Amino acid sequence: MNCKWISTVLLLLPLSSAFALDLDSEIARATQTPLARNPETKYYSFPFVNDLNFGYGPYKRTQNVLYLKPIISFQLTSSYDLILRVIAPLFNHQPSTVASQNYINGWGDLNPTTFVSPFRYRTTLWGLGPTLYIPTASNKALGTGKWSLGPEFALFSMPDRWVLGILTSNVWSIAGDPSRSAVNQFSLQYFISYNFPKGWYITSQPTITANWKASANQVWTVPFGIGGGKAFHFNEDGMTVSVEGFYNVVRPAQQGPDWTIQAKLEFNIADRKVIPL
Repeated sequence: MNCKWISTVLLLLPLSSAFALDLDSEIARATQTPLARNPETKYYSFPFVNDLNFGYGPYKRTQNVLYLKPIISFQLTSSYDLILRVIAPLFNHQPSTVASQNYINGWGDLNPTTFVSPFRYRTTLWGLGPTLYIPTASNKALGTGKWSLGPEFALFSMPDRWVLGILTSNVWSIAGDPSRSAVNQFSLQYFISYNFPKGWYITSQPTITANWKASANQVWTVPFGIGGGKAFHFNEDGMTVSVEGFYNVVRPAQQGPDWTIQAKLEFNIADRKVIPL
């Protein structure tokens, strides 16, 4: 009788594991990192992210920025991947700093980052490489006018249904319009996500920034917030939709924004070359 009971438990364990790691949840976990990875699979990821910023600028208007943030992975060696992540501000609806003007529309500066990252991992994944800002903005008000360069580091852990991690960088201007201000900008994004079965999740992914060139009361932007989303699979590929809300508990005195609503639609194409350890 005891042998039969033990055999029944052993037969049920794989079913329990499969339920805990259903494909929708695995896709969701991958979308919760800027490296588009989970322990089983890497993805070619194409997220569209829209930030609606309220109380922006000296006249407390609303700013809207639409980004495309593709992530593409290449295998360098049997041990390492090269991951290219690009942040492209496709459309910026920017409030003017001049009272007599309303809005400036256009695109912003391009920000590509190249990470070297392990090809295989168990629960902890890292990525390290250079990040570059290219002055591609269509209007002076939508960019820095500078080429800026610096290191970027990502570190993530995926214990069970959690995704925990950070993405941090600091960039300095190295060339560009000599009439524009120099750039020395710090960024730290932390990631805390919990994944429920069938692709549902709650998450908090705010980005803390510091402009080291600004005056004392203009340096830090510190948002706090939470949101959630749902991942769907189509064969081995997927799609994720999510919404988050952030309030800036610390922000530049005359710049803002006060708070942000972020909506994301992400398409994911699986590359199942990753073999679990």
